[in-house]
Amino acid sequence: MTNLVTDVKSLELETLKNLKSSKAKNTLRAYKADYKDFTVFCIKHGFKSMPSDPKVISLYLTHLSQNSKFSTLKRRLASISVIHKLSGHYVDTKHPMITENLMGIKRAKGSYQKAKKPILINDLKLIINVIDKDKNEKRTAKNKALILIGFAGGFRRSELVDIMYEDIDFVNEGVKIFIRRSKTDQSGEGMTKGIPYFSNHQYCPVIALKNWIKKADIKSGKIFNMSDKSVAIKIKKYTALAGLDSNKYSGHSLRSGFATSAAELGAEERSIMAMTGHKTTQMVRRYIQEANLFKNNALNKVKI
Repeated sequence: MTNLVTDVKSLELETLKNLKSSKAKNTLRAYKADYKDFTVFCIKHGFKSMPSDPKVISLYLTHLSQNSKFSTLKRRLASISVIHKLSGHYVDTKHPMITENLMGIKRAKGSYQKAKKPILINDLKLIINVIDKDKNEKRTAKNKALILIGFAGGFRRSELVDIMYEDIDFVNEGVKIFIRRSKTDQSGEGMTKGIPYFSNHQYCPVIALKNWIKKADIKSGKIFNMSDKSVAIKIKKYTALAGLDSNKYSGHSLRSGFATSAAELGAEERSIMAMTGHKTTQMVRRYIQEANLFKNNALNKVKI
């Protein structure tokens, strides 16, 4: 009997370990940050945060709705659920007290969330022109490669900063970059992105990447050796220096900029998804819809 109890305990520990391994490090970090806010709320009001119950969670969501977007509420709810699972507890996030409260909040406040602007081709050129003016050659090489590769590969920030020297293969057509793991590839199967040479050398991501590797004398390890937050900071910095409203852009703007620009130029949905790594068409179709807003506008047929 003792052996059986020991076995069950070891199985529980192994199961929790597997659950943690199923999530990317950045995702887990975000869940923990969200849950910390929930914990602060519970301590302040004398509630138990672990394990919690639908009533307390519903109260927290109501509290949060006063100053937060609806998307934030959904994310926090998901975080509470995941952290409970990782701690060996279950919380019913589908309980009517939670779902009906969310429905009421959604009807009262709406769920529309204005997305940050994509960095389109003309914006990209403005940014690169600013970077090229930097007299520090090494810094210029790094930032230019970061921005151009980030855009051309449709990378998530976490993917971009995790690119390894060992996973880069320069070929006649351009460069192949192997992504070991991503947000939608938790099993670690990996994917390879192919980025061709651009005819305009000033804005060519392949040439920029080669130049940075040579300047920095990189022989192994991470190419950019920085955090994903640093990417967002650089986007803010260079959009401002380029004369753009930096408040309208984010670290995601390179990725969304690639998808929107590709759609504008007539790239097929499948080819965009092959580069971005999207598993569903929902997000990609939003980019295509944005790109076609004026291209397929019925008013183009109206002559006044």
